Amino acid sequence: MSGPNVVRAYFVEDNPTIRDNLIATLEELGGIAPVGFAETENQGSEWLTHHTAQWDLAIVDLFLKQGSGLGVLQACRERKPEQKVVVLTNYATPDVRVRCQQLGVDAVFDKSNEIEALIDFCLDLKGSA
Repeated sequence: MSGPNVVRAYFVEDNPTIRDNLIATLEELGGIAPVGFAETENQGSEWLTHHTAQWDLAIVDLFLKQGSGLGVLQACRERKPEQKVVVLTNYATPDVRVRCQQLGVDAVFDKSNEIEALIDFCLDLKGSA
């Protein structure tokens, strides 16, 4: 259930520790409400494309148990304009950032030093929700 100014976020991240910490941090500081998660490309792509009315933000890691976050990004290209997709990765190289932009992502964040920027992104989304 989403109330005013709640950003419904779906996570595609296969590391449970990272995922749990990220969800807790973004719930507390970023004003997001988690609606689910996937650990593989197939799970993430399927959920996001079959539940289009149930999410506002998808946070996608590039390296997954099966497949790649790039496949999830490809699956989400035909989303509503207000739906945002961001990448959170340990491999935010210039080449990776360009490839993600080509796939229509709204932002790329490095896990090691851009978590605060991700929180700010979520707060901006919450403010415009």
